[in-house]
Amino acid sequence: MTNEKLAAMAAIEEKTDLITRTADFIWEYAELSLQEERSATLYCEILKNEGFTVERGICNIPTAFSASFGAGRPVIGILAEYDALSGLSQKGGSLKREEIVPGGCGHGCGHNLLGAGAMAAALGVKAYLEKTKHPGTVVLYGCPGEEGGAAKAFMARDQLWLGLDAALTWHPEDRNEVATGSSNSCIQVQYHFTGVASHAAGSPERGRSALDAVELMNIGVQFLREHMSDKARVHYAITDAGGRSPNVVQPRATVLYMVRSNHVCEAVELQKRVDRIAQGAALMTDTTFERKFIDGLADTVTNHTLEKLLHENFAELGVPVHTEEELDFADGLSGTYEGADSLPGIGCDYDSEYAASVKTLRSEKGRAMNDFLLPLYQGEAFKPGSTDVGDVSWECPTAQIHVASWPNGCPGHSWQNVSCDRTSIGHKAAIHAGKVLCAAAIDLMNRPATLEAARAEFLERTAQGYSCPIPEDAVPTVAD
Repeated sequence: MTNEKLAAMAAIEEKTDLITRTADFIWEYAELSLQEERSATLYCEILKNEGFTVERGICNIPTAFSASFGAGRPVIGILAEYDALSGLSQKGGSLKREEIVPGGCGHGCGHNLLGAGAMAAALGVKAYLEKTKHPGTVVLYGCPGEEGGAAKAFMARDQLWLGLDAALTWHPEDRNEVATGSSNSCIQVQYHFTGVASHAAGSPERGRSALDAVELMNIGVQFLREHMSDKARVHYAITDAGGRSPNVVQPRATVLYMVRSNHVCEAVELQKRVDRIAQGAALMTDTTFERKFIDGLADTVTNHTLEKLLHENFAELGVPVHTEEELDFADGLSGTYEGADSLPGIGCDYDSEYAASVKTLRSEKGRAMNDFLLPLYQGEAFKPGSTDVGDVSWECPTAQIHVASWPNGCPGHSWQNVSCDRTSIGHKAAIHAGKVLCAAAIDLMNRPATLEAARAEFLERTAQGYSCPIPEDAVPTVAD
């Protein structure tokens, strides 16, 4: 590692208190998608004080921002997230379920750490640019609403990411690895049916049940499942069943649908079929409905060139080192959920030799925390979940890493995640992620051949073109 990169790592270390305090503040705010007012304000204030040029409300999203430093190319984007999840209020550092606010919100996906770690990377690159006067620009993007808002996809619709030479990010996980493979694209639409209220016994013939329409729509989608791709998924939630009185024909009912498929163009077509089922349900019940687009996001585009660069720097920097006390806490937490003995890493699902090597690494450590770097895996891989990082990857070369922030097998979107996010384990993950991303960004500013190779791979993989799932007239919103 060059002296310049070592100096950038030291600059991140010097900001440890700032970074961890920020992560803890965001953890305490626990603001839902597109409502992250305090979180976005905190980041913007810190970044202004640190000498970045900050723009709030980019792409007409109030809680989105950009913070840039430097001049000229290459332009490297670092992606930050900071939204929480409902129903996951939880005391930090606890080995049992302890709500702070009954029914309140919590960072069950670790976005308090994600944003702080991304900021750490930007601070490190800034220190490098200041010291070396090297041409290049780093931009930290505040991306709200990943959990049901898909801000990055709305930004992609506005072609924001086309101006980047590369984008890097990370996500808290139960393992240290470079992420790879594709994911599902996803579209969310809300259907609000309107009927006619009537006495369910005295004059049922006068009623038109909106709840019947919702139920018929759901039945129609059940029959659709046989005729979808095996990688497609359709989920729904009845968010308004029309009331609590069974002797009233329900005049209103609302259902929220989430349509997923491996490729965004497939999800768009599948969504059209779901729309037609809604139309059929309205016809059968003589009701009407309003369709409200919530969000949509694309599948991820792999970039092996950037993945190799990230793994190179990850290997050089190592992994977070945990104390005996931290390891004991993780061991205790791992006893509160199923799956603590699972093998980490997507490669284990596709390559038996890879799985065997990971099993050996797990057994050598013998603890719940995966304090080792997984081997680089670049075979075929698919994750059924969704992320709006995918939309970024359709407009510029993009890659991300995972850093162990929770014990092995810890389920996503869980109180265990929230508990761990407010500990030194989570803090160490954020700092380390920042260092890996910073080191890779510095390399991209000094290795034009690597940047060119990443661009060439990107162009080849995206040759079919980007099918943006966001309609031109849609605005970022959340379901009612």
